Amino acid sequence: MDAQATLRSMSTSHRRLALAAASVLGVFALSACAGGAGDSPAPTNTAIPSDKRLENATPGLPEGRVIGVGTVLDVAGDMQLCLGAIMESYPPQCTGVPLDDWTWDGVDGSETSGETTWGAYAVYGTYDGERLTNTDPPIMLALFDPVAPEDPTGGVEGATDDAELTRIQDDISARLGQDALTVGPDRGYVWLQVVWDDGTIQDAADAEFGDDVVIVTSSLREID
Repeated sequence: MDAQATLRSMSTSHRRLALAAASVLGVFALSACAGGAGDSPAPTNTAIPSDKRLENATPGLPEGRVIGVGTVLDVAGDMQLCLGAIMESYPPQCTGVPLDDWTWDGVDGSETSGETTWGAYAVYGTYDGERLTNTDPPIMLALFDPVAPEDPTGGVEGATDDAELTRIQDDISARLGQDALTVGPDRGYVWLQVVWDDGTIQDAADAEFGDDVVIVTSSLREID
């Protein structure tokens, strides 16, 4: 990863908002950096067909609305919801999910610099696998009261050693690139955060690396 593309929040208040977002989605403070240049490492289970590998897993689409929390970034009318890392800059930059039908009318909590306007919100919408379409008035994260997500591990510590977790993290980072919003070890697992998963990406990770090794979390959560 470019050393100059380090990550930070844009202000003390944005740091607090980012922590609120993490509490909604159960996102851990994990590094999303790839393991270095060169060819991607081979998966743990080389018997997995190429179309079944982690980077080729294609989740089904949500049937109803979803909610996502993060920074809405508007650059001269080009809207996106930043669910992962935000680059160190002012105004902020990110590679997010394109966001349609958003308006700043009546929305508090934004900041503007030049042609860029941004703010941290809980956003409701529909997701077609590539774009998020806003359907409801957003909620400022400072006012959002999330329901604590269920721990997918049930509080049980993982059994994979640190060296193997690091190898798997580097493998996933190299193969998924920006599709891995965050990836890193914690509590004996590799935690992988993606935009959306209905269990398909988790199943692919289990097939390659074994059960209870990689835990996949979905940034967008289906609500109806």
